[in-house]
Amino acid sequence: MSKRNSQAAKTAARERLRAEREREAKRAKARRQIIVAASIVGVLAAAGGIGYAVVQANKPSHWEAVKDSKKKVVAPANTSGTNGTTVIIGKDSAKKTLKVYEDPRCPVCANFEQTVGSTVDKDIEAGKYKIQFIGATFLDGDSLEKGKIGAGGEGSKNAMSALGAALNVSPEAFLEYKTALYSAKYHPLESDDKFKDDSYLIEIADTVPALKNNAKFQNAVEKGTYDAWALAMSKTFDTNKEGVTGTPGFVMDGKQLTTSQPNKPWSVEEFNNAVDAALKG
Repeated sequence: MSKRNSQAAKTAARERLRAEREREAKRAKARRQIIVAASIVGVLAAAGGIGYAVVQANKPSHWEAVKDSKKKVVAPANTSGTNGTTVIIGKDSAKKTLKVYEDPRCPVCANFEQTVGSTVDKDIEAGKYKIQFIGATFLDGDSLEKGKIGAGGEGSKNAMSALGAALNVSPEAFLEYKTALYSAKYHPLESDDKFKDDSYLIEIADTVPALKNNAKFQNAVEKGTYDAWALAMSKTFDTNKEGVTGTPGFVMDGKQLTTSQPNKPWSVEEFNNAVDAALKG
């Protein structure tokens, strides 16, 4: 090979190497631009996600919206008083009324209903006394006296609304449905907010003849027809003047009924003794 050809080959090789370096530099620059762009998009997406989460977190919940609504409370049939929060069931001939304070999620209420509930039903049927039901939702973390919807759940409020839908059908349906909600089969643990699900409340209602496949009842549960009523009822509990702060609570003639010993569970005997003494008083 001549020196001339050798020099030309070297020059060509250097030119190819230079061109390849330029192409590689361009590719590297393009990669950097893509990485920077992707990083910016990622940051914006993260910021947007955080912003969305903040907005969502600051949105009022369904129940807060219900509480703040200026709409008139829809009261179930078979109620009276302000916002339909007076619920009295029993024969007109009964001379006295037993006030019953209960929270749907309350495990002690469930125990009472499972143990003494049938006795109460028999007493009402016999005209021994009427009952006035006052519902609470404090196990959801609510304090309606202070206008607070708590962060403890929705089940008490939702079940209270469903009880309103049952009461709208009849007082008997209300009592049977309340019994079913508190039954050993269906009442969840206090830590399990199962009553927040409409489908579960309807499943339980299907065990009550008057509510089984009752389209009007189911529609009221699913649409939350009596949601505002549930909150109004809860406020009635929170603002009671009889000193009842927990559930179940029982009051007759303005006096709380208690068991023979503090914190002793209600039995049929304890309940009968307390009620009979109140009826005589």
